Amino acid sequence: MASQSVISVAFLCSVLAVLMVGHNAGGIAIYWGQNGNEGTLKETCATRNYNFVNLAFFSTFGNGRAPIINLAGHCDPSVSGCTGLSSDIKFCQHKESSYYLSSTDDANQVVTYLWNNFLGGNSSSRPFGDAILDGIDFYIVAGTGQYWDDLARYLSGYSNQGKKMYLTAAPQCPFHDEWVGGAFNTGLFNYVWVQFFNNPPCQYSSGDISDLEDAWKQWTSDIPAIKIFLGLPAAPDAAGSGFVPVGDLLKCFRQLRVLPSMEV
Repeated sequence: MASQSVISVAFLCSVLAVLMVGHNAGGIAIYWGQNGNEGTLKETCATRNYNFVNLAFFSTFGNGRAPIINLAGHCDPSVSGCTGLSSDIKFCQHKESSYYLSSTDDANQVVTYLWNNFLGGNSSSRPFGDAILDGIDFYIVAGTGQYWDDLARYLSGYSNQGKKMYLTAAPQCPFHDEWVGGAFNTGLFNYVWVQFFNNPPCQYSSGDISDLEDAWKQWTSDIPAIKIFLGLPAAPDAAGSGFVPVGDLLKCFRQLRVLPSMEV
């Protein structure tokens, strides 16, 4: 069977969309859409280097406002400039600010918008044309921790309409993530990629993996998700702190067995 990518939309101080490439494996997850020099979405998927591609981000949503997607220098959805991504999204699928939710009803309205504009619903203003994304990624780093569980339940409810709805999230490694942590109690998330960087209390530091190990064990034992991913910067300058040299990363895998469920 050919490897496929899963496309979804996610939330941050913005929301973003996720493509899952070959989702039966572990693999690498990246964010695409905020650097005009990073190449096209099709080129990114064609490398076959990534199992998950998050399309980033929605910069505004909730509290009665119409969600706004921001793909930086790639395209402008306000003038229907992103419909050209439709073919890129389909290629990937068949290839290997200011925001918060003010109420349960607000969460339902946001989900209805996402369903009609990015998922299996209908709208005259779909930014990616008739391409149907595969789910939603929660990347929340501002606002409050309220009503994200409602958002997850409403989104999951659409799985009953013939297409699997994937829910993913990228929490900060301090447990329990202060924004989206409560939503994990729903048990509805398929994949969670925890950010073990820019968080000194739970990340690698100068040869010491103990804080990372303790945090990993807590996340993998207490969060009901299909798979938990170790989120790490790919290079020393890719984040403020938390980069793990290859030698120490392999030490985690082979000697301390920090990541017994990871494929190396």
